[in-house]
Amino acid sequence: MKKKFVWQMTGEEFLFLINETRNNTIRKDAIPKHVRKKIDNQYVYGLKGIAKLFGCSVSSAMRLKKSGKINDALVQEGRKIIVDA
Repeated sequence: MKKKFVWQMTGEEFLFLINETRNNTIRKDAIPKHVRKKIDNQYVYGLKGIAKLFGCSVSSAMRLKKSGKINDALVQEGRKIIVDA
């Protein structure tokens, strides 16, 4: 059921999944290791950090930053860039 898209779920399945998540019954080992590592490290710094987080090149990370798609998670003060992973 966790592999279904939300729009394919019935209301009952969706509510069950929310309750399961709230009760923390999702095992940590059910989350892939590379995703868990990114979640544990809460912040990444700079364009290299963005590139590593999204698995792309530094130039692609720059384009992603300029596009505004990650503005909600991004803080920039001068040249310092901090992204909430």
